Amino acid sequence: MKKLVYTILIFTTIMAISCKNQNKSSQTEENLTEFKILDENIEETIQKIKEKNTDKERFRIEKGVKQVASLWQQKDGDLTDFTNFCIDNFIADSTDLKIAFDKLERNFEILFGHYNKISLKLMEPLHLDMGEISFIDNVMGAYSPQAHLIEDLFENKLAFFVALNFPAYSLTEKTENAEKWSRLEWAYARMGDLFISRVPAGLLQKEAEVLTNADTYIADYNIYMENLVNSEQKTFFPKDMKLITHWGLRDELKSNYQANNGLEKQIIIYNVMLRIINQDIPIEVINKNDFTWDPIANKIYKDGKETSFTKENYTRYEHLLYVFKALSAMDKYNPVYPSYIERAYDQEMEISRKEIEELFVNFISSPEIKDLAKLIEKRLNRSLEPFDIWYDGFKARTNINEEELDQITRRKYPNTSAFEKDIARILVDLGWNRDKANYIANKISVDASRGAGHAWGAQMKGDQAHLRTRIGNKGMDYKAYNIAIHELGHNVEQTISLYDMDYYMLTGVPNTAFTEACAFLFQSKDLKLLGKESHNKNQETEALAALDNCWSAFEIMGVSLLDMYVWQWMYENPDANPQELKEAVVNLAIDVWNKYYYPVMGVKDSPILAIYSHSITSPLYLANYPAGHLIEFQIEQYLNDKNFAEEFTRVLLQGKITPQAWMKGAVGSEISGQTTLEAVRKALVIIK
Repeated sequence: MKKLVYTILIFTTIMAISCKNQNKSSQTEENLTEFKILDENIEETIQKIKEKNTDKERFRIEKGVKQVASLWQQKDGDLTDFTNFCIDNFIADSTDLKIAFDKLERNFEILFGHYNKISLKLMEPLHLDMGEISFIDNVMGAYSPQAHLIEDLFENKLAFFVALNFPAYSLTEKTENAEKWSRLEWAYARMGDLFISRVPAGLLQKEAEVLTNADTYIADYNIYMENLVNSEQKTFFPKDMKLITHWGLRDELKSNYQANNGLEKQIIIYNVMLRIINQDIPIEVINKNDFTWDPIANKIYKDGKETSFTKENYTRYEHLLYVFKALSAMDKYNPVYPSYIERAYDQEMEISRKEIEELFVNFISSPEIKDLAKLIEKRLNRSLEPFDIWYDGFKARTNINEEELDQITRRKYPNTSAFEKDIARILVDLGWNRDKANYIANKISVDASRGAGHAWGAQMKGDQAHLRTRIGNKGMDYKAYNIAIHELGHNVEQTISLYDMDYYMLTGVPNTAFTEACAFLFQSKDLKLLGKESHNKNQETEALAALDNCWSAFEIMGVSLLDMYVWQWMYENPDANPQELKEAVVNLAIDVWNKYYYPVMGVKDSPILAIYSHSITSPLYLANYPAGHLIEFQIEQYLNDKNFAEEFTRVLLQGKITPQAWMKGAVGSEISGQTTLEAVRKALVIIK
């Protein structure tokens, strides 16, 4: 389950915010391109600073002045004001620079931490099970309390002070310097990332609004499973089973590979997904249980009699379009990364879209994938279906009855308090000593989630991380437990990388693929933490783990590629309406499927890759999952004969450096799919 887009990292949440109020923002939007500091003025300013100081800081002087010039607007002052500001405020002495850095770091932690806490509290009615969502809840949940912070810092000139003395570096420059920079130099570089654009606050507020609305739409998109029937009006699902899309539907489908009537249930769920993608699902069955529904024939019934219904039409794609329009409206205020696609990959992931696309295409096109599909087909004793991208038969738990696991987890965790009290024990089982386990556990709060669950980290010391999980009336079932352990991985990463980091500006990990890798590492140990995993790892269990990691990455790489291509299509067709977008998404999903999945699965023209809810709520987030799977496997292979807690902590404390530098420091090599594919080749010899 994803870590909330609102709290991925402090730097990605505050990169581009502007004007003090909406009236000012409209004026700024009109005048932004009318005022420009010319190259000759920039060079004159640089020379004057060099004359006042030594030539020792020439590179930083040139870079800082140019960055300030790119951000300076007419309302900030005239050319003389610009020049005087730069001359008066450039810090040449390294001791003075460190003093300034320490002061800034302290103040940023106060600001970011408290704004994060305000947002967390305002969104509680939307994220937690606190009753029916009202107009007030939606409005306040969508409100962005930090919307004017960055413009305030530009108006009081602090932002220019930071840009001048701690200039930003390009991804190329960071990559070139990754192994040369000290920890302090890395922290300086990350402070420089804070001020590379000025986006009107009204646009940021609009972004918060549309993302919150999309998140609320998905959080309340539940299907009452007991109301699903086949053509004979027979239902196969238990009473009171209400599943959120897509996570709950997917996990239920995965759990039915060895269940009674498993295939029939999977086919029904698959057709529910198709109805959602194509938007011909009856609105009468979305989060309602007044009718029974045959999703294969797409008919609804009241008291056994067929009745008419209203299709959802294009609501799903309306939300996606709103998100696109809100984010693309910021493009002209981002000269370094002038499209959201570039901001998502080059700026946030710090891996280019081209690199990600090549990594994924090479992986899903590898011969090992086809060989693995043949093994799955043999195990299922039938031809593969499109939903078999979620085949779950390589996990150790597939030999354990899920009802038995449900009984265990419901008994252990009847409520959120029980899970919260058990966190310290879980951490001890993973290798932390008792004191450190309590230290971490005391900084994590567990809440009852309205949705499938998520993790929301603290952004200042003294605050808590929040683990949100869904617990039913009977207690936490195994699916919810599995997700909760994943979210706990996020929380532990968030806590260690905040509280134990040497510099606040290095808080976190390189990108959210790494946060997902941390969560996956925890999630893979869920059975061990229940006492249901063999303590003696053997060749077969390690082979199964490799096959599982490979198939999981294969499944979501296609979804990530689709996400990428949909955003490219929206940029090429900015005036498209929801119907046109829906048709494009379906066609692109089928194209990706036929190119990369049909050769493996043997079935053509499935749009199933378009079902993921992340594509609606978390723009261009999905690539972090498959990258996270590859990173997780590389780290797990490295950790095989080492103390998990010690090494997990060590690699986390590298902090937010570039992804490839982090991986080299963690395991000695860059991010690659080859570690997984090599393990799969060996595993296919063992698992017949």
